[in-house]
Amino acid sequence: MTRRLPNPVPRPPGELERLEDVWRTPRGWRLLSSVNNTTIGLLYIGTSLLFFLLAGVLGLLIRMQLAVPENGLLGPGTYNQVFTMHGTVMMFLFAIPVVEAVAVYLLPGMLGARDLPFPRLSAYAYWAYAFGGLGFFCTLFVGLAPDGGWFMYPPLTGKAYSPGLNADFWLLGIGFIEISAIAGAIELIIGILFTRAPGMTLVRMPVYAWAMLVVGVMIVFAFPAVIAGTALLELERAWDWPFFIAERGGDPILWQHLFWFFGHPEVYIIFLPAAGMVSTMIPTIAGSALVGRRAVIVAMVAVGFFSFGLWAHHMFTTGLGHLEAGFASAASMAVAVPTAIQVFAWIGTLWNGTARRGRLAMSPPALFILGFLFIFVLGGLTGVMVAVVPYDWQVHDSYFIVAHFHYVLIGGMVFPLFAALCYWLPLVNGHAVPARVARWSFGLMFGGFNLAFFPMHISGLLGMPRRVYTYPSGLGWETLNMLSTVGAFVFAAGVVLFFGGMARALMKPETDPGNPWNAGTLEWLPSESYATRSIPQVDSTDPLWSSPDMMREVEEGAHWLPGTVTGKRETIVTTPVGAELRYLLVLPTDGWTPFLSAAGTAGFFLLLTAEQTMVAWICGVVAIVALLAWLWEQDRPAPCRQAKVGEDASGAAIVLPVGAAGTASHSWWATIIMLVVDAGVFLSFLFTYVHVSMRLDVCPPPGARLPGGWSGALSFGLLVAGAALVALARRRPLAARQGPLCWLFGAAMVLVVAGFGLDLAGQLGSGLDPTSHAWSAAVAAMVAYQGLHVLLCVITGLYVIARSLRRHLTPHSRGSLDNTALIWYYTVLQGAVIGAAVHIWPRLMG
Repeated sequence: MTRRLPNPVPRPPGELERLEDVWRTPRGWRLLSSVNNTTIGLLYIGTSLLFFLLAGVLGLLIRMQLAVPENGLLGPGTYNQVFTMHGTVMMFLFAIPVVEAVAVYLLPGMLGARDLPFPRLSAYAYWAYAFGGLGFFCTLFVGLAPDGGWFMYPPLTGKAYSPGLNADFWLLGIGFIEISAIAGAIELIIGILFTRAPGMTLVRMPVYAWAMLVVGVMIVFAFPAVIAGTALLELERAWDWPFFIAERGGDPILWQHLFWFFGHPEVYIIFLPAAGMVSTMIPTIAGSALVGRRAVIVAMVAVGFFSFGLWAHHMFTTGLGHLEAGFASAASMAVAVPTAIQVFAWIGTLWNGTARRGRLAMSPPALFILGFLFIFVLGGLTGVMVAVVPYDWQVHDSYFIVAHFHYVLIGGMVFPLFAALCYWLPLVNGHAVPARVARWSFGLMFGGFNLAFFPMHISGLLGMPRRVYTYPSGLGWETLNMLSTVGAFVFAAGVVLFFGGMARALMKPETDPGNPWNAGTLEWLPSESYATRSIPQVDSTDPLWSSPDMMREVEEGAHWLPGTVTGKRETIVTTPVGAELRYLLVLPTDGWTPFLSAAGTAGFFLLLTAEQTMVAWICGVVAIVALLAWLWEQDRPAPCRQAKVGEDASGAAIVLPVGAAGTASHSWWATIIMLVVDAGVFLSFLFTYVHVSMRLDVCPPPGARLPGGWSGALSFGLLVAGAALVALARRRPLAARQGPLCWLFGAAMVLVVAGFGLDLAGQLGSGLDPTSHAWSAAVAAMVAYQGLHVLLCVITGLYVIARSLRRHLTPHSRGSLDNTALIWYYTVLQGAVIGAAVHIWPRLMG
């Protein structure tokens, strides 16, 4: 890569004004149509912090109820709703969204990009979360909040024990909020891999970006399990498919496998972004490079890997075999090693900084980070304790576990988040939380937290069980519970004080933040709505430390892409590993379609749960129409084929292609990630089928029979033939007449629909009754999921035909065709697995 000249070169007059006009943020009510990462990121952060406050209020109600024995403040039913909503809101509506929100706001600047590659996807993810989350929370005020715990264990959440709509709101509401989180993860993965500044190799990439990359991959692999689990439980509640009903071949433990395969990695999905933020802030606070930087990155990857072996950690008392319990225990202990590596690296960095400066400046971010280290290490120590199987048998359902996970989650995530708010708030309007307010807030939060949760260790060891709304006197728990309640209110006072100081800072007139902490990362470059004036060339891990003039150079337009070439929003796409120049990406501008699609999605799920079927389907149609309108605007022929993005040292122009196709395109890789998520949901259904089958003495069970093998073989042959026609259509030259392409797609759709219809007829002809037995329900779930993919193939096929007829498919704008082909190929693969599972595997077992 040729290094850019560090000196500015003359720029055309009006170039900066043109850039500002293209990226100008809409005002007034039109702000709702903005897709800029700074706008969406701030809305995202604000909404997640609102849910933090709401969940905190619910937590205070719980502590008030448990302050004294036999308290009548909350009845058992109300307490169950408050308890369930507290955990659900904290985990699903605050913890995960806030880490994605901070990333949406920070990462483009930290990576040196103008924006993330799918701004409308970020906007859709936020609005779906906001609409759905607020609607879900309001169920608390009408007595429809879920009451089965944030973990929703069957059979208590089945129709027999929870006949109302309370559990349905949790299942449908949380299900699509998780889809929003997955959309954000896809955006972050592609943004981190493809939109880094030139020269920012993976080795030079900020540790925070590494943390979010690992987290994004974890979300892709972990979240499909809970989406599948919620779908299965809702099918059981709505249509009586008995996946978790033991009397009809189901298994309540199946839910725990699916839920905790997501649930324990979620703990590290929450912790790793906080660890990434700490690894970014500590070098600045210490004034010294991060000790063991590469070891910290490897440790983050190791934590993500080990976290997927920990789901049975929550199931020690469910009757696991010794081998399974030993495996989970070993994984629970092993994950402490890479976590400890990060802790020692942070301590070493602070030690180096103290040795160089003589003392560590106790700034507000430093205080919250030190509080994080103290609390999180204590939580980690109790985590090692509960990893020992005999000990966990004793404390598994006691308040010892409540204390443990609050030390891990609040210590490991909330304190680093407040440190980050102190550290990065100047990026918003140039002002920080007043130092005196931040220090008082830290003191109240640190003292209140330990007063609230440390006594729970003791009450748990004294036998106080979790998930109870009251307790009798005389058991020795009274003083401990009163201390916990007082501590909770002290902690809450610190939070309120902090938010008051933050609001005070945000209401001040905007000013230039500069680089108040003398940080070395790129987010402190001078920026406006278009991010930086030019995209920097990076040559180190701390570019602002190694290149002191970079802030001036970037502001003067002396680096890459100093304006707008096409008259639209743009950023540079680089190679995933070496960050070498690849192509110029034209980004979508502001629009209403993400807002409308998200509102329609939220309305469909929430109103369908409330049994407002007609209005729900209207919302669903609005969501689909808005989504298609949004997609229709994408993948258009570029305004020009090539664009000058800079000059080399000799003054020669460096020209990049505008856009890319096939495997070089970022959208192709985003589709691959989406299909990985899709496969994760399907594999969860397949696991359900295998789990239920392995519990049978005879497969299929009495009363069920296998469909004829010929129908499955013929169905799969038609599916393969349809995909072959799509492959043939994809290979046709798009510069020529495209009528044959339309005919090939039309024939492919006929073959796919006919193949699925034949397979469905074979299943129904064999007497498949999903309500009779869990095995039949598992088969029906896989067949229905394949049916959804056949429908998706038809919709995408019609979409490609429409774009072809409108002449939008060209050799340089063929993303719709390439990505649709990927969906068709995946549908064939999924059909093959279903055929083998349903037609072949039972015969081999028999």
